[in-house]
Amino acid sequence: MTTILHAIGGRLVEPVGGAYLDVFEPATGRPYAKVAAGDAQDVEAAVEAARKAFPGWAATPAAERSRLLLAIADGIAASREELARLESVDTGKPIALARSVDIPRSEANLRFFATAILHESSELHATDLDVLNYTLRRPAGVAACISPWNLPLYLLTWKIAPALAAGCTVVAKPSEITPMTALHLARISNAAGLPPGVLNVVHGTGSAVGPTLTGHPVVKAISFTGSTATGASIAGHAAPRLKKLALELGGKNANLVFADADLEAAVAGSVRAAFTNQGQVCHCGSRILIERSLYETFVERFAAAAAALRVGDPLEERTEQGAVVSRAHYEKVLSYLKLAREEGGEILAGGEAAEPPSARCKEGWFVKPTVIAGLPPACRTNQEEIFGPVVTVAPFDVEDEAVAVANGTPYGLSAVVWTRDLARAHRVAERLETGVVWVNSWMHRDLRVPFGGIKASGVGREGGTEALHFFTEPKTVAIPVR
Repeated sequence: MTTILHAIGGRLVEPVGGAYLDVFEPATGRPYAKVAAGDAQDVEAAVEAARKAFPGWAATPAAERSRLLLAIADGIAASREELARLESVDTGKPIALARSVDIPRSEANLRFFATAILHESSELHATDLDVLNYTLRRPAGVAACISPWNLPLYLLTWKIAPALAAGCTVVAKPSEITPMTALHLARISNAAGLPPGVLNVVHGTGSAVGPTLTGHPVVKAISFTGSTATGASIAGHAAPRLKKLALELGGKNANLVFADADLEAAVAGSVRAAFTNQGQVCHCGSRILIERSLYETFVERFAAAAAALRVGDPLEERTEQGAVVSRAHYEKVLSYLKLAREEGGEILAGGEAAEPPSARCKEGWFVKPTVIAGLPPACRTNQEEIFGPVVTVAPFDVEDEAVAVANGTPYGLSAVVWTRDLARAHRVAERLETGVVWVNSWMHRDLRVPFGGIKASGVGREGGTEALHFFTEPKTVAIPVR
């Protein structure tokens, strides 16, 4: 059984308290590794290592920081197949998805920010030709990067890449549910020559590690992806010390399908948006709103496509739906299926646990892709984030109604619009209260643009120049020229 240690000061170290947590394989329901159960003492050690390393790393030329990040990206590329297997075992997602999306995008995150830092420029403003004002950007200091269990390496690298590129040192806290790829990232970083203390990884539960890390006076910036409740708690720890915060939180994303949409593309794209990674993606379109004249045709095809998705062992190449991540999450998803029935929902596909796909997976946590009709917009099933393979469908009559229902949740992360009408696409995208809108597509990502949510879905942005600037402190210098 693998033992996963902290990575502090360039070394793999045991937890100070000597405690470990079991790590379970979702497909089998059995433990396959042990991870260090960190506490405040481990956090203190990691923050101190990052604090000591900061002056040297901040002074390192951007070209050298870029070279080291590219070397880490090369290490991920060289380990792509092994990392995909580990991520599939760790998370329960199909290995084909880990191989084609998670690992390549993790590598791409590092490559993008490694090169973006070489092209950063400073603003200069001539004030009435008398004074020149220019902006200096300096690394903020020690950054806390806290990543979730659904896309463990992908989202961890999305946070640490801009932080390291900008000259910050990092204390990373991956989910204790899916810690395996973080261990390998630490090993790859050491092998690439990253100086000791520049990247530190502390494992453990959020309650044992989080408050000390996010409230630590040395930590200047916090980047977190996870639940809205946890994000609010982190904001509470950070506020008294006025720390910089980037929070990507929950979502209850709407998928709007207008009658003039390309039906085949809309059905296929909506299935992907609903059920990728068993619906365990914060940007999944879990509420599908369909113009009434297209409703019956769309729903019939969509439900049939959902029911046809192949639930299987995540390590098998043909599997399209793997296991949900944990026993607790499995029970949560099933509880929402029960709630949906109590609220009057009609199950069009799924609606129950899936049969174990093999003898190896007989105790795994599998749920059938589920489509539910007949629920009002204000019911709990349509208002609360389920984060599983569960989607509701409902008709609408006019555009204003569709926009009002789409906006009618506390969340504002992302949305999808399917239409051939370009004017409508622009108009509806502008009216939707979300940080991201995809038109006739889903999850097309460009690292140059800001990425994040509004309302209860978070504050701050990841991606592009905004991510690099988040990890810096701007200073304006004004010099009279005459």
